[in-house]
Amino acid sequence: MESKIEVLSTVTVEHSDDLYKIVDLLNRTLKRDNFMFGLALEQEAKEKAVFTIYRT
Repeated sequence: MESKIEVLSTVTVEHSDDLYKIVDLLNRTLKRDNFMFGLALEQEAKEKAVFTIYRT
């Protein structure tokens, strides 16, 4: 069985030490609704973070 992950939206925001808490909360709360959330540091500017919403 193949699992397809679709990117719904991506936004670049200022990095904050607590951003991971929001992503963790969203993943725990909306996992059963087939949503997944990601957070990564921007490659060129480490003070920025990329927040992505996926549908699984």
